[in-house]
Amino acid sequence: MKIQKWYIHILLIFGAFVMVIPFLWMLSTSLKTFTESMQVPPTIFPKEWKFENYLEVFIAVDYLKYYSNTIIVTVGRTAAQLLLCSLAAFAFARLKFPFKNVIFILLLSVLMVPAQVVMIPSFVIMSKLGWINTFYALIVPGMFSAFGVFLLRQFFMSIPKELDEAAKIDGCTLWGIYWRIILPLSKPALVALAIFTILASWNDFLWPLTMTNSEDMRVLSVGIATFQGQHATDYPLLMAGALMATVPMILLFLFLQKYLIEGITLSGVRK
Repeated sequence: MKIQKWYIHILLIFGAFVMVIPFLWMLSTSLKTFTESMQVPPTIFPKEWKFENYLEVFIAVDYLKYYSNTIIVTVGRTAAQLLLCSLAAFAFARLKFPFKNVIFILLLSVLMVPAQVVMIPSFVIMSKLGWINTFYALIVPGMFSAFGVFLLRQFFMSIPKELDEAAKIDGCTLWGIYWRIILPLSKPALVALAIFTILASWNDFLWPLTMTNSEDMRVLSVGIATFQGQHATDYPLLMAGALMATVPMILLFLFLQKYLIEGITLSGVRK
């Protein structure tokens, strides 16, 4: 048994090392000179450690503006999804209304439609509303997701309904049951949905690229892409900018991974 456990640990360590190699290569490249980054064969460690690359990122582009725009979009989408998806999930998990299961299945069918399919219709709608190059176009379409409703509904259904009945006896309304009972008991699922939404919003590229046309409205994913030119790419600055954009997400996962795993695990359990 002990030998088998050692094999498992060795395999996990090897897998973790393979997964972290791209991050280490990004860190190494961000500290190289432009000439060394283009060298063939490539060098693993920089011959000249150029920490100035991180400062040059802020000089070359309005990086702080990209950061603030990304934070605004991410916070707006995440807060809205936690509220709207939890309300919808509460309705599907606790309320009785005609065609509830049919409506839920139709809602889940949205997950099978690729985002690229609805890109042009969505752009036309945003254009008709006059929302092109505004935060409305970046935030409003991402305020609700079928996946969020599904995740929270499954978790809500694992909470005993006896708690609802006891609350009704004490005079609690439906809103009170949702706000005072369901949400406090659903912290792991809410955190899991928040992490998924934050990651999706923080890394979103195609939608912000389509909806914005000025530097003032660029987010990190679009702004960092400006380092990649048609004929040449400034890889050290590109990697430095990408690394600074990645660090917050890594820290977020490290601090909240417990709730993420618990939320995903319990969302598949139905009592």
